[in-house]
Amino acid sequence: MNKVELLSPAGNLEKLKIAIDYGADAVYGGVSHFSLRIRSGKEFDMESFKEGIDYAHARGKKVYVTINGFPFNSQLKLLKEHISQMASLEPDAFIVATPGVLKLAHQIAPHIPLHLSTQANVMNVLDAQVYYDMGARRIIAAREISLKDLQQIKAELPDLEIEVFVHGSMCFAYSGRCLISTLQSGRVPNRGSCANDCRFPYEMYAANPETGTLFKLVEDEGVGTYIMNSKDLNLASHIKEILDAGCVDSLKIEGRTKAPYYAAITAKVYRRAIDDYYAGQFDGETYQRELNTMQNRGFTDAYLINRPFEKHDTQNLDFTMMMGTHQVSGLVDESGEFFECKYKTFPGDAMELVFPEGSPVEAVENDIGRIWEEEGGWKISFKQLLAESGKVWDQVHSGNLNRFVLPAKLPPFTFFRIPATEEMGVITKC
Repeated sequence: MNKVELLSPAGNLEKLKIAIDYGADAVYGGVSHFSLRIRSGKEFDMESFKEGIDYAHARGKKVYVTINGFPFNSQLKLLKEHISQMASLEPDAFIVATPGVLKLAHQIAPHIPLHLSTQANVMNVLDAQVYYDMGARRIIAAREISLKDLQQIKAELPDLEIEVFVHGSMCFAYSGRCLISTLQSGRVPNRGSCANDCRFPYEMYAANPETGTLFKLVEDEGVGTYIMNSKDLNLASHIKEILDAGCVDSLKIEGRTKAPYYAAITAKVYRRAIDDYYAGQFDGETYQRELNTMQNRGFTDAYLINRPFEKHDTQNLDFTMMMGTHQVSGLVDESGEFFECKYKTFPGDAMELVFPEGSPVEAVENDIGRIWEEEGGWKISFKQLLAESGKVWDQVHSGNLNRFVLPAKLPPFTFFRIPATEEMGVITKC
């Protein structure tokens, strides 16, 4: 039995490395505005993306390039050059969204496998067959598709790989086909520059076109204002059901613009869920505790398991985002010898360590601080906050860009975290 692939977002080089270190089998990301996440596309250049591909390949992992925007005629020359440039980096696949780009990519780089973006909205055997005949090796199914429909596609097209989203932000529109951001701010979602207007609070008004009368529909404060705000997808507890269906080849996590902590925790949790499934030890509820540590909009299992008309909990009408159960307070750099503050740190604070499964950690105590095991987990505290420059600080806040010495070497990209409290107030990003 081939293990299902775990596919994580790579918004920049650091997040690419984090996702791989925390358990992803493959990552996806892009360079330039031909990717449907312009912001994350700008965080890569050709050199850093090549470094990411080399990092992944050296560890037996894969990198898929997002070229899933919807180009205009004026961009076609640049698109051809971009496809050729990306092909020279030897990625493991291109993710494309339109028949024309699929055909073009196949002509320019016939040796690069082609994956069809969820933006193509494949929901049935007929469409899957058309794209398969055109050369798509994999389809990333529409988010609205059911597991039963995926089983039928796999039965009729057994050589076609199927990828599904299992976690992350969802668009309230049909698989992201939205124009609200275009109309309100001129930022085109289907070209990668969505302003997330659906996450904003809105006031409701009623108008009489005959008299020109306009009046506000008053609601209880905080209720019903976020009318287009979708909850986040979370299928961790359904991984066994999905894999038992025998039709899914890749489980995909959304989130190229999310924080490094998100890249780590989602990869770690879904890696464990997949491994537990194959070991016959799957326990759906245990995975939710870690996922709840992250910022989220509330969770829903959406439509893969349930039919759309059976679901009435996919919208969060009360708020656009909430803190998770924990706050990230530090991140260890790639050398494993220093950390950067991401919230605030005082000498004596006890912080939980989060690191990739199987990483070596040893208890230690010295003049810098202490690392110890407690209740099945690891913690760290500092006796002094010694910067790399040699200066000792009495406290450190997130605006401090210095690197600080650790009591002992830790696995690269280890996170420090503390329980979130009401006094933390506003949402902070790690």
